[in-house]
Amino acid sequence: MITFLAAALVWLLPTAKDCPVRPQITGIAHVRVYSTNLDNSTRFYGQVLGLTPETGACAASAPLCFAVNDRQQIDIVPLPKSATSNFLAEVAFSTADAERMRCYVVAHGISAGEVLKDTDGTQHFEVVDPEGQAIAFVQSAPRKNSKPAPKQVSTRLLHAGFVVRDSALEDHFYRGLLGFRSYWHGGFKDADTDWEEIQVPDGSEWIEYMLNIPTNADHKELGVQNHFSLGVASAREAVELLHTRGLKSIDGPEIGRDAKWAADIYDPDATRVELMEFAPVQAPCCNPYAAPHPKP
Repeated sequence: MITFLAAALVWLLPTAKDCPVRPQITGIAHVRVYSTNLDNSTRFYGQVLGLTPETGACAASAPLCFAVNDRQQIDIVPLPKSATSNFLAEVAFSTADAERMRCYVVAHGISAGEVLKDTDGTQHFEVVDPEGQAIAFVQSAPRKNSKPAPKQVSTRLLHAGFVVRDSALEDHFYRGLLGFRSYWHGGFKDADTDWEEIQVPDGSEWIEYMLNIPTNADHKELGVQNHFSLGVASAREAVELLHTRGLKSIDGPEIGRDAKWAADIYDPDATRVELMEFAPVQAPCCNPYAAPHPKP
């Protein structure tokens, strides 16, 4: 009986013939981070970064979220009892059709959760990449009457980065299956690759492989590596604004190996938030950029 049911389930799974074309992946919809204290996180993301809490808009996926713009948000969820060393809980990508995207990935052998629909009509489902990083695909309409607040440090979520042990394995998933494409790669030394950036196939936002990280890295180090980036017109002006809001611990601004001005700050749980300018100011180290830069 069990064998029969298993065979029936396999028979019901979609095949590549059912979903031959990948729907568009246009950008990053949200990043979700773990918090050990929601009040502390609210002060940081709401008062320091100046983002607007959207508890009603995100209740189905997280107890707290902050709108970056009408299509991007930062979700905050309590740290689970089964503690994890990676506080970057999820990276979600915007897609034109969640149902077709799920069909596409399942047809190519990827396990996926069911497509869920929120009260506002947003559809989404979750998968886990080959190295265990939780990702999601989100189909949503822009929020109505959503305008950036004047106090926001940034109105654009540029990229998310996470520790990768085997870039070839991850490339098979992100590049081979999903169609991500090269943006830039480089390292602390010109001949090395410590960071590999790949853009979504139908937009200019990207994810970043954080390579060559020790397997015994502690929470502080993992908070540096598992991070996300907010786009700013001027890293220097962003830092000056944060100083007026009482934030004292800021790294930078400085020009990175990628030739962009950036500064690093950390949320109350030591997750790095990178404030990055949209374009380089000189030639980058190591390798030229391979795709257009995002626009403000």
